[in-house]
Amino acid sequence: MTGARAVAGTNGATLPPEPSPHVQSLGRGLAVIEAFDADHDAMTLSDVARRTGLTRATARRFLLTLVDLGYMRTDGRHFTLTPQVLRLGHAYLSSMGLPDIAQPHLEALSAQLAESVSVAVLDGSEIVYVARVATRRIMTVGISVGTRFPAYATSMGRVLLAALPTEERSKTLLHNDFRALTDRTITSATALEQELVRVRDHGYSLVDQELEPGLRSLAVPLVGSAGEVVAALNVSTQVRPVSDDLVETHLPALRRCAEAISRDLRSARH
Repeated sequence: MTGARAVAGTNGATLPPEPSPHVQSLGRGLAVIEAFDADHDAMTLSDVARRTGLTRATARRFLLTLVDLGYMRTDGRHFTLTPQVLRLGHAYLSSMGLPDIAQPHLEALSAQLAESVSVAVLDGSEIVYVARVATRRIMTVGISVGTRFPAYATSMGRVLLAALPTEERSKTLLHNDFRALTDRTITSATALEQELVRVRDHGYSLVDQELEPGLRSLAVPLVGSAGEVVAALNVSTQVRPVSDDLVETHLPALRRCAEAISRDLRSARH
């Protein structure tokens, strides 16, 4: 605590200092997080100390604490934020950020394709829906903002996993038991890693009845101002007697929508 001040009592005596409501360590920890931005996405200990005005020893303690808590990662020299930081901005995300920006684009895309469309972010080994327009119920489980699914079995999850640095992706996948949700679900870590390489190289993920029988989905990344993948956009359909080629029929529109949302996200940050 800092900034304690003495208070005079009614009889003129000086009472013990009244503690300040300001928690200095919390403020310093948040300052370390806020030091990272589009122009400083990876920094050394010295960089962080210089940008925050902290001593190297103090900055090091906060950085390592944030690494332990999962809000930051390090390669031994440089530190970068992890997607877990999104938890700190959940209230903003829900009221003024990504969902509000994406929603009108989702409504237009859903009307164009006559299908349900969604946006999700990665939280550990799960995806969390943050925006959605549904044309009809396509799963046995209802989907709404806040719904979670295992990332490994979803198109949006695979787009988000594919964008992670290799080490972080490996750690994330360690927390999965790779249950077979259908008879089509990829349950091998090796097979999933190969699929994630394909997703990264092609820029989209197509998942055919791996999350639930009869459900197919196609997803692409949403990109932030620094070129980082911040979320994923998908379209979900039911398998029909004569199945459409989703890549051919839906991918161009999905990519145009993703580019428009990404452009608005970048503009909102300036």
